Amino acid sequence: MAKRPVLISMGDAAGIGPEIVLRALRERPALRRDVVVVGDMATLRRAASLGAAAPDSAEGGLVLAGLSEPAQLAGLPPGSVGVLQAGEPLAPPPWGQVSAIAGRAAAAAIRLGAQAALEGRARALVTAPIHKEALAAAGEPYPGHTELLQAVAARHQGVPVTALPVRMMLSAPGLATVLVSIHVSLREALAAVTTEGVLETIRITDAHFRRTGMARPRIAVAGLNPHAGEGGLFGREEIEAIAPAVQAARDQGIEASGPHPPDTVFMRARQGAFDVVVAMYHDQGLIPVKLLGLEHGVNTTLGLPFVRTSPDHGTAFDIAGTGRASADSLLAAIDAAMLASPA
Repeated sequence: MAKRPVLISMGDAAGIGPEIVLRALRERPALRRDVVVVGDMATLRRAASLGAAAPDSAEGGLVLAGLSEPAQLAGLPPGSVGVLQAGEPLAPPPWGQVSAIAGRAAAAAIRLGAQAALEGRARALVTAPIHKEALAAAGEPYPGHTELLQAVAARHQGVPVTALPVRMMLSAPGLATVLVSIHVSLREALAAVTTEGVLETIRITDAHFRRTGMARPRIAVAGLNPHAGEGGLFGREEIEAIAPAVQAARDQGIEASGPHPPDTVFMRARQGAFDVVVAMYHDQGLIPVKLLGLEHGVNTTLGLPFVRTSPDHGTAFDIAGTGRASADSLLAAIDAAMLASPA
């Protein structure tokens, strides 16, 4: 039994999160020795009744056991799934509907899991999908996981949020991309393409890959404009912001190159020319990765003082409660978290 488990926050109670968490633990029973689910017991019991995650039974089913802290995983009966209650117990909200109740419960699970990781009581946090509208309906000021986790970590360290820069990395087999900006409008994303912002992203990316054992990661930096600006014909961001950031990174011993034309750099990375691509904004970086398939994609937050991963898909309200959701991307996220964090 793990002394420091991987925690999995259950996600939005009205979405597929609780269902795929339990499905993952049913499909791979050995994970139950190393994983604690953070969420609401009643919501998880409802998910356990679905066909995708069979109800409790003596033969291969799921026995949910309440915990008061992650360390109690070691004392559970063999095969049990440890559940850490986050916030007040819920009357599970209807499947597939935006709900402030679900948003509040999802945020509570994220905070509880992050705090345990920050205090060293968990080795990593894997987060099941949340719904941004539900989060907003609950009064949360953060547009997504990344920003919420950044705020929790900064508060724990007693520093301003700006002193703890984080970045989103999305990866699928053969391609990884890190974003300069995340959940902002395209107009705001363009304004975020500064020498300082691009250089900080390159540094955070390099540090992450070195921590995972890659001595000298090859970082390709995408341009912003078509053909990387064509020497200023299609925009000057490459000349005035991106190229100086790449040169500054190289001066610091980082193997960065670019700016590369954004319409071909992802293909070249997938062919093995680079280990990771730094993209200038959300859709530029995520469309290529998601095109490879959501079933194996993993979202990793770089720059946090603990390991956090998540599946590369949303709450899938259209199929929530049907038992049809796949746990493949969540399993990939759990594997990635375990690989990146010591037991």
